[in-house]
Amino acid sequence: MKSMNLQEISSHLDSDNARDRMLALASLRDIPAAEAVPLIKKVLNDHHVALRSMAIFSLGIKKTDECYELLVNLLRHDPDYGIRADAAGALGYLGDPRAFEPLSRAFLEETDWLVRFSAAVSLGNLKNPQAYEILIQALYSGEVMLQQAAIAALGEIEAVEALDDILNFANSPDWLVRQRLAEALGHLNHPKSLAALAYLSKDSHPQVQAAAQVAQERLCQESNS
Repeated sequence: MKSMNLQEISSHLDSDNARDRMLALASLRDIPAAEAVPLIKKVLNDHHVALRSMAIFSLGIKKTDECYELLVNLLRHDPDYGIRADAAGALGYLGDPRAFEPLSRAFLEETDWLVRFSAAVSLGNLKNPQAYEILIQALYSGEVMLQQAAIAALGEIEAVEALDDILNFANSPDWLVRQRLAEALGHLNHPKSLAALAYLSKDSHPQVQAAAQVAQERLCQESNS
């Protein structure tokens, strides 16, 4: 599709054809945020769910003062749990520190696991150490996807105090949990991390091995810097 100017994009976003709207939204990728966000808003409540999801994601990377409130409103009030999960994920990309409160509330109050998963991941993206207690709760939720998110996020916030908790998952039957553990340990500079990574570098799954080796290199570079 040839590049379009803003007027053409706006016109295509009003099209009855979902493909036209999707392509127009995609064409905003290289448009400055201040000009893109008003156009993204045109399809924020589109009846085409995939298009809505794409628009919400766009708000997470096209950062204007308005994006935070738009995403929090969707997270709190949209009836579609998939849209709420998208909004939680986009808040993580947005990186606004104010998102800590609505994301924490979403994790604690939501009943849908996908929204809670997205909230936990985004709490890690915010790198706010205050997320520790919530992430520990996610870690012991019994839901594998939440455990994956919690382990990754505890690494992101560099919660060394969570080492003993996350090391309990070194022999998880889910290789993705073990991979997330290896990745998280790369952010936690501690002798226990190095010992665990030596163990995970010999894991039966090649992606766990690779993640452990990358994490080992990261910690070694950090120690030598």
